[in-house]
Amino acid sequence: MNTSNKTALITGASRGIGRAIAERLAKDGFTVIVNYAGNFSSAEETVLAITAQGGKAVAIQADVASETDVSRLFSEAKSINGQIDVVVHSAGIMPMAKIVTAGLADFDKVIYTNLRGAFLVLANAAESISDNGRIIAISTSVIAKSFPAYGPYIASKAGVEGLVHVLANELRGRNITVNAVAPGPTGTDLFFNGKSEEQINTIAKLAPLERIGAPEEIAGIVSTLAGPDGSWVNSQVIRVNGGFA
Repeated sequence: MNTSNKTALITGASRGIGRAIAERLAKDGFTVIVNYAGNFSSAEETVLAITAQGGKAVAIQADVASETDVSRLFSEAKSINGQIDVVVHSAGIMPMAKIVTAGLADFDKVIYTNLRGAFLVLANAAESISDNGRIIAISTSVIAKSFPAYGPYIASKAGVEGLVHVLANELRGRNITVNAVAPGPTGTDLFFNGKSEEQINTIAKLAPLERIGAPEEIAGIVSTLAGPDGSWVNSQVIRVNGGFA
């Protein structure tokens, strides 16, 4: 597949798994749209890292939970090469909150960003992406674990997986695949933040491979789905977690 004139839009691409995906798809030959919510310096670092390797990248700010922002994001992204060929929705938040009345504000915040945001991004992707395109949402393998305080996050990501299956059916006839990638514990700032070394080591032991995943390993699966080898994979949730769940 010739990717020299193809555009890949990645939300939440200024850091972590999103950044790894942006860098990998740029290496694959895509012009990459690095979406970010508020951290311009991190987004600019991602763009510079890509261009330093000979890739093409542009940073575009947008809050994925804002209808106006997401519409503008897709319009600006499409104007760069005249088309959008791959959309990867990686943006999300993960505050911890137990299922108690005091946790309602955190629940609302997570659902607003993670689930409403996914709906908006997937809806705009469906309207803007070229036929034969690829839509990929990032979910989570923690859905299978039901850890305390993960309720809002798990609820939001379970909703995202549901949207993926429905959208795959709604796009019938356009040869567009819609899938989700569900990482296990992955070595990003989002994962490490607030955890002790002991906690990290304990979590690492949960998978039979007994380690934390690397963002690049998640990006590799996304690359497969976005490339020619992913053409017959559709409406699937691929759990990339070393056997964690």
